[in-house]
Amino acid sequence: MKPLRIALAQLAPRLGGLDENLARHRALIGEARTGGAGLVVFPELGLTGYQLQDLAAEVAMTADDPRLQGLAAETRDISAVVSFVEESPDHRLFISAALLEDGEVRFIHRKLFLPTYGLFDERRFFAAGDRLRTVDSRLGVRLGLAVCEDFWHMAVPETLALDGAQMIINVSSSPGRDLAAVHEVGLGTAASWRNLLRTYAQLTTTFAIFCNRVGMDETISFWGGSEVIGPSGEAVFSAPLFDEGLYFVDVELGDVRRERIGLPLLRDERPELHLRELRRVLAERTETDLGDAGETSPQRPDHGRAERD
Repeated sequence: MKPLRIALAQLAPRLGGLDENLARHRALIGEARTGGAGLVVFPELGLTGYQLQDLAAEVAMTADDPRLQGLAAETRDISAVVSFVEESPDHRLFISAALLEDGEVRFIHRKLFLPTYGLFDERRFFAAGDRLRTVDSRLGVRLGLAVCEDFWHMAVPETLALDGAQMIINVSSSPGRDLAAVHEVGLGTAASWRNLLRTYAQLTTTFAIFCNRVGMDETISFWGGSEVIGPSGEAVFSAPLFDEGLYFVDVELGDVRRERIGLPLLRDERPELHLRELRRVLAERTETDLGDAGETSPQRPDHGRAERD
């Protein structure tokens, strides 16, 4: 099987500059094509910048917006993952990632988890997605898309892998935090992301692709460090911190088959067990919540005591 060349567009978008960012994306898709890439990946909200707040509605696009369709037209012989503010037909705003290929918008993932801790306040401006699906691409590989915070929740990469993903792509606008840890482990945020990516790639035996932006939005700095992790959990490529660039990496898609045969972790997952126990946990949580609200809730059996008796 011929290696797949991936281009990671670790860029610094202009905040609110949709037209300028669209032009930059078109140029970088052209550079990726010239460099022999079959797939080019852009960071979270690469078409708009991250710290939008009240600008979000001004730069939002529907899935059939001519500007987005025009960008998709640039992908007749290459696949691209881009991220933008999506406006739904009922005028909700989402942070979305789209797979563009064969000249069209092939698939859209809406960010599922919106952080509201630390410097994040995404829930104030955006709605949360409620679907998690994979998609077959022209590259001969099934893809799963996620956006930044989605990867801080274990169910996302697991579900994508169980749904057939051989490559999970996370587009991110991760700001640099924990600067006090720089001298010990590099940038603290980067160390956390590296741990996540290696763990998810190995446990799901998939390629994990991470594209993070650089530059600044107002006072927030973004650190880059985009990576490609192989299905064994080993890094195939790591981009430098803070440096803008289009970075190319070749991957052997056959590594997924080899790793899954040699280490059949995904085969041995038990989603039916997970689902059953999740239903139990949710039922018990609901009973607890009703009890706290002053409602009468049934007494849960003490299984341990029953066994001891």
